[in-house]
Amino acid sequence: ITLPTSVTSPNVQGQFRQVKFENALDFLDEVKLVFANQPEVYNQFLDIMKEFKTKHIDTPGVIMRVKELFKGRPALVLGFNNFLPPGYKIS
Repeated sequence: ITLPTSVTSPNVQGQFRQVKFENALDFLDEVKLVFANQPEVYNQFLDIMKEFKTKHIDTPGVIMRVKELFKGRPALVLGFNNFLPPGYKIS
């Protein structure tokens, strides 16, 4: 996966929110660590992100899949909220 130096997403006012590259890498490391004994879960997460990047799934689709993938891991679910566009939140 090629990660940009920042990820931007429009909010409802048309402005952009930037997520720092380091924060994205830290989150990927956290997912990898939490699922160290289940590398397929980490790989599924990467696949979801690839599908989103190529617009094969939309934001609600990402939310649904990530919520299911991280089921029972509320810290990861809440952490993923930091990367969602304004107006979207997993609870």
